[in-house]
Amino acid sequence: MLSLLWSLIVILFLIWLVLLLLKIGGTLIYLLLVAAAVLFIIQFFFRKK
Repeated sequence: MLSLLWSLIVILFLIWLVLLLLKIGGTLIYLLLVAAAVLFIIQFFFRKK
């Protein structure tokens, strides 16, 4: 499960970066960044110790 979350975080971040560099997407750029941040926070709090 953790590898799936990390994969989603990385994919969303990379899509965000590409859209930001190409200056397309408008608010979609920031929604992708927020989604990646939320997934990172979820992974951080619910990881196995």
